[in-house]
Amino acid sequence: MAKLIDGKAYAEALRGRIAVAVASLKKNHNLTPGLAVVLVGEDPASKVYVANKAKQTVEVGMNSWEHKMPADTSEADLLAIVQKLNNDSSVHGILVQMPVPKHIDSAKVLNTIDPAKDVDGFHVVNVGRLSTGQDALTACTPVGCVMLAKATLGKLDGLNAVVIGRSNIVGKPVAQLLLAENCTVTIAHSKSKDLPGIVRQADLVIAAVGRPEMVKGDWIKPGACVIDVGINRIERDGKNKLVGDCDFASCEKVAGSITPVPGGVGPMTIACLLHNTVKAAAAMKGIKTPEM
Repeated sequence: MAKLIDGKAYAEALRGRIAVAVASLKKNHNLTPGLAVVLVGEDPASKVYVANKAKQTVEVGMNSWEHKMPADTSEADLLAIVQKLNNDSSVHGILVQMPVPKHIDSAKVLNTIDPAKDVDGFHVVNVGRLSTGQDALTACTPVGCVMLAKATLGKLDGLNAVVIGRSNIVGKPVAQLLLAENCTVTIAHSKSKDLPGIVRQADLVIAAVGRPEMVKGDWIKPGACVIDVGINRIERDGKNKLVGDCDFASCEKVAGSITPVPGGVGPMTIACLLHNTVKAAAAMKGIKTPEM
């Protein structure tokens, strides 16, 4: 049976290190990192997520601001809020919670955020920096995946890594991060021929395709590390259940290590958001990022 990768425990430890870094910035540089989150509309999942971000931001000693706007907010009004936050020197990280209502161009919103404050790592400037090997604010979930893989396997040099999924949110950035760790990286997707055969070559599998329980145990190389990014709600036995992109029961029997869903990658996302905010604050002050 595979070793369970406890993302919840790792994220808790990371937040502890972030809190120490924040205290150091306050004491030595009179700097309190600040994160502003903008929520448009009443999406229930987004509201819960934003509340958790605010809670954890305050717990590590940072400043937290929430801007809640009605669903009928105009694109112009949302962009005006973003520009206001860009110009606020006390704000070091800006996050506009996705999805935004359909009448708003999400790409325009994301690219209006100052790249230096883009703690979600979605601005084209940060994406470009990542892809060319430069220092960048990088999307939180991919960073969390790589952190968990390194915590489990140590150095990733030379490993065959297969990323299932090619989204801008996870698939592409996590592939870039794995290249930077000297992995041999394959990005597989719905059009790939013999997807199970491709996955069987992997020492490290990152499943981020958004299809519940698609990856089966007989796709997994014995002893491989499996990082399951998927969060899918399904109905089973008359109940709503949260499952990943991997069929956990069969994959657990073959893999050397695997993240559960929930409790794997999910908790890492907010912790990495806080990590990015500290990094952004230090960069804006022109000082070295504290160890975290």
